[in-house]
Amino acid sequence: MTKIGLISDTHSYLDEAVFKHFEHCDEIWHAGDFGNAAIAGRLAAFRPLKGVYGNIDGYDVKSEYPEMLRWRCEDVDVMMCHIGGYPGRYTRIVKEEMKSAPPKLFISGHSHILKIIYDKQYGCLHINPGAAGREGWHKMRTVVRFAIEADNIKDCEVIELGKR
Repeated sequence: MTKIGLISDTHSYLDEAVFKHFEHCDEIWHAGDFGNAAIAGRLAAFRPLKGVYGNIDGYDVKSEYPEMLRWRCEDVDVMMCHIGGYPGRYTRIVKEEMKSAPPKLFISGHSHILKIIYDKQYGCLHINPGAAGREGWHKMRTVVRFAIEADNIKDCEVIELGKR
């Protein structure tokens, strides 16, 4: 079993509570808009980190992280893209991937809207962890914690970090 801490849209702010909430996680996944490479560095020093760059990220982040990432976690095909949309409203590039080879788990950020939706059309779970940073219009800062065991995505928890 692999325990995942999922975060997005930190926008150069990393709440220290994230380390407490992710202390039992095996990996951290960041769905873009780190804000700067120092945020990525702090997370990567804590746990193995996978991530994608977001629209506010500069060269320091873009030189280390791709726009889209696809990998296997245990027996789950995972795809992550910062600006990816959500079921019924995917961006063009994500929609093309969904049509040709849908993943079992699709992760995005960008909207600052926490969403956990099962896409029946593609047989895919979509997760957007909302925003963990202070920038943006969201009212509550959130992260998500879950586990993957073989091909099962389970134990999903939404964690509120406090008001923006």
